[in-house]
Amino acid sequence: MTTELRLTPQRRAVLDALRASVDHPTAQDVLARVRRTSPGIGAATVYRALNCLVENGQALEVAIGPAAARYDANTARHDHVVCVRCGAAADVDAALPARLPRDVARVSGFAVTGHDLTFTGFCPTCQHDSL
Repeated sequence: MTTELRLTPQRRAVLDALRASVDHPTAQDVLARVRRTSPGIGAATVYRALNCLVENGQALEVAIGPAAARYDANTARHDHVVCVRCGAAADVDAALPARLPRDVARVSGFAVTGHDLTFTGFCPTCQHDSL
């Protein structure tokens, strides 16, 4: 039996910071953003709130790039694109071939139940900087 997560003021502040983000912040980034409106909040409180939100399906912990885990308030199935130079990350809302999971299952022997696809490349800023 799943109980609904009680959104304490601290959890609400963390969730609001995530929902306002499009850059998939790390826990440290979330802490800095929450402290803008709640200066007294502690790091441990933010980390616990992030874990609780992830465990209760209100946020995702995503491993994109080599850095620390990042967080996303968009819990719908979606993919990501990550800059190989600066680490910037963005959601990708592009239609993938419906046969892709079936093809992966066929060639790997796995029973594919889902996927999280990450594209890599250079973000617009890094593309411009290299010109």
